[in-house]
Amino acid sequence: MTTIADRPSTQTLADAFLSTVEARGDAPALLDADLTVALSWRGYGEQARRAAAGLRALGLRRGDTLGLLLSNRPEFHVADVGALLVGATPFSMYNTSSPEQLAHLVTDAGCRIAVTEAGLLPRLLAAREITGGLLEHVIVVDDGDDGLLRWPELLTGGDELTVDVAAGAAEDLATIIYTSGTTGPPKGVQLTHANVLAMVGDVRGLLGVAPEGRAISYLPMAHVAERTATHYLHMAVGFGVVCCPRPGDVADLLPRVRPDFFFSPPRLWEKLRAGVLARVSAEQLAESEQACVDTRWALGFDRLQAAITGAAPCPPAVIEFFHSIGVPLREVYGLSETTGLISFSRADDIRVGTVGPPVPSMEVRLGDDGEVLARGALVMGGYRNMPEQTAEMIDADGWLHTGDVGALDGDGHLRIVDRKKELIINASGKNMSPANIEARLKEASPLIDQACVIGDARPYNVALIVLDGEAAAALGEVSEEDRRAEVQRAVDAANAKLARVEQIKRFALLTEEWLPDSDELTPTMKLKRKPIAQKYAEQIEELYAEGRS
Repeated sequence: MTTIADRPSTQTLADAFLSTVEARGDAPALLDADLTVALSWRGYGEQARRAAAGLRALGLRRGDTLGLLLSNRPEFHVADVGALLVGATPFSMYNTSSPEQLAHLVTDAGCRIAVTEAGLLPRLLAAREITGGLLEHVIVVDDGDDGLLRWPELLTGGDELTVDVAAGAAEDLATIIYTSGTTGPPKGVQLTHANVLAMVGDVRGLLGVAPEGRAISYLPMAHVAERTATHYLHMAVGFGVVCCPRPGDVADLLPRVRPDFFFSPPRLWEKLRAGVLARVSAEQLAESEQACVDTRWALGFDRLQAAITGAAPCPPAVIEFFHSIGVPLREVYGLSETTGLISFSRADDIRVGTVGPPVPSMEVRLGDDGEVLARGALVMGGYRNMPEQTAEMIDADGWLHTGDVGALDGDGHLRIVDRKKELIINASGKNMSPANIEARLKEASPLIDQACVIGDARPYNVALIVLDGEAAAALGEVSEEDRRAEVQRAVDAANAKLARVEQIKRFALLTEEWLPDSDELTPTMKLKRKPIAQKYAEQIEELYAEGRS
């Protein structure tokens, strides 16, 4: 064992964490959703050491993995850091995963110890059965009488505070981020301590968030965006994090927390914009600074220093709206394979429609076909147990092939056109971005919650449209014909901003809501295009049959 005094520089996340604990002391570190302080930084450090001691007593060692199946709660942070102090590699699993999916992750990671909560325990135990008992220890953070090890027992089961950080190296694995696996089994993206610390260095310099600030953790910690934003960055900078275990509560939590830093995929920003425009007209906001001030206060954004969106394309109208009310919304672009970061809009140079220039740790160029290629300190150590897929993703010169088509302006700001494999090439050979068309549809009316455009190898484009429940209810008691006419007006408005070949000729209204991590959407609400095309094949064929008739 070594002490912090023996460590000459920050080589690992454990080093960064212990330095922050020392610097922040009794300042709030982790808060519950009711805004009570669960742990100060000093308390966070003490519990993390106790967790490390308890995990080591169970046999966790440097290079081992620790599985985390938890909602956004303080124990997640403590367990993750406890594993890092041991020198192990913690990884998170999506709470919506089936036992079969969990079994795949546990097996791929070689995981013998996992931490979970009572509500998620049955699926994890079922996964353990599938793996033939690979999981030797399951720790449950809340109460129960199932005979399993409880969190308080873990914290008192080791050598208390005598255990300090294990010797570690920058090349050690900090975590494994499992992709959502929309086209096959999830791939384990292996990120090193060097990857994560380089990301922290880039983002810290670009964000300008002070240690005294606050953020909200509400997205799945299995996703690279949430893991980096409210765990790793939090560990290094020292701001407070409010844990929101139910993602649907975040809009109500914002005015109570009044965060200094807030990240969300575009869908929440779209819904917040729609909610404002349902109460205040765009004209009123344009004409009255006080209306903008009141709007920022009502949203909980009056203290917001950094408003960030990413993980999916954000409609330009949404970014323009938030800029107009005094909330400069900045886009970030990256992949799990690049520690969540490749480019980032600068606060003093936000260009709507671009995701900014490359961050300092990365360089970007375009392939002959327009594919975005990235190289630098944020590129992963490789896919776990998948050397062939790693070699396909990262070429011999170190360039990672993102699968996205992009363009660079004269100043090096990057614009993402669409996923390379998702571009629509219609029956006449015209190339189109479905994401761009879908963005126009959603910004045309708050009534449109989700839209999926189909048109590959087809004579024209059609769309599957899901209505927003609140906006539909606001229409009152109207007939299906009137509701469809209202959507048609929105489609017409979107078409007016599109080239003729891009326009939507027909659409189907779907009554069932598309939820995160469902048949239709990933956990961060990206469209699962192939599963959607399969699930709604009948409705799609009917749209084209109508056109032929």
